[in-house]
Amino acid sequence: MAGLSLPVGARARVEAVLARCLPDSLFGRLPVLLVVAVISSHVLALTLLFEMRPPFPPGMQAAMPPGAGPGLPPFMAPPGGPPRGPPRGPPPAGLLLDIGVRLSALLIAAWIGARWLSDPVQRLAAAARDLGHNIHRPLLPETGTRECREATLVFNQMQQRIRAQLEERDQFVAAVSHDLRTPLTRIALRAESLSAAADRQRFAKDVAEMDTMIRVTLDYLCGAADAEPWVMLDVGSLVQSLVHDEQDCGLAVQAEPMPAVPPVRAQATALRRCISNLLDNALRYGGGARLQVVCAGAVVHVVVHDDGPGIPEAELAKVLQPFYRVEGSRNRHTGGVGLGLAAAHDTARRHGGSMHLRNRPEGGLEAVLELPLA
Repeated sequence: MAGLSLPVGARARVEAVLARCLPDSLFGRLPVLLVVAVISSHVLALTLLFEMRPPFPPGMQAAMPPGAGPGLPPFMAPPGGPPRGPPRGPPPAGLLLDIGVRLSALLIAAWIGARWLSDPVQRLAAAARDLGHNIHRPLLPETGTRECREATLVFNQMQQRIRAQLEERDQFVAAVSHDLRTPLTRIALRAESLSAAADRQRFAKDVAEMDTMIRVTLDYLCGAADAEPWVMLDVGSLVQSLVHDEQDCGLAVQAEPMPAVPPVRAQATALRRCISNLLDNALRYGGGARLQVVCAGAVVHVVVHDDGPGIPEAELAKVLQPFYRVEGSRNRHTGGVGLGLAAAHDTARRHGGSMHLRNRPEGGLEAVLELPLA
């Protein structure tokens, strides 16, 4: 048997050819398997029918005309004549009709069976996709075959464990927030009693910075699985609202004319916070911000430009990680704790989109938020 085994390279090529030829779904492979089985069984049956028939008795074989091959059994010979040989030429129409009817019936049964078997798997795959967007979605009904019921049970148990872990995390974050803010409030009250005005200002600045760090960090930790409902949202109107709010505060924010774009499926507060983080980043490090909304195909692009120093190319991906900051050009003196871009990146992924940064050839940084249309 070892001599019949294929080499590793040939086996890999055969597997690659089979993978390209065979359907990649249960719905497609089951009919193919049944068709192959039916055709093989018919070929074998016809072979047995025409080739493995009873032999003639010696006397009957000798009485056949010279040059005639083995004929039919004596009981099938026509009356008044010698036994004839097997029929030559194509199969009769009745045989072809019989094979066609059987194949058609089996193909219909295979189609119905494949659809019946693949439906629970497709429901499980759809639930797994939705779980990333809504951890609080209803549990799947445990129906179908035994294997599907077992897989659904494990999936539901996993979802319940994730819910429990998120609830424990929220309770922990709430406790930490209370424990950190209590002594911070005492420090702020005691700083007010200092006689020197310069000391009060320095303490007030440090307390405000610590409070911002605590708030931003806890908001980031709690926002990873926000239970905010999903709605259909007009991104252009949301961007215009943010620009007006920043301009009312006297900040240098400009916006290109907003085109009419289709709505996107989004969590309104989370997406507003995401774009606001990009604006704050541009204002803090670039001194100003310009926004643009573009619809390209099935994706809406929200682009935020600034005229700051930019980010080294090697650091563009790293700044999307939590608590990472580039100390060379964007240091602690400008404020921030390194969570704004990370939170915006997570929000974009939670919405099924993406966010990336790039340096502009004319200078400054460009943040691009991509959101799929509904």
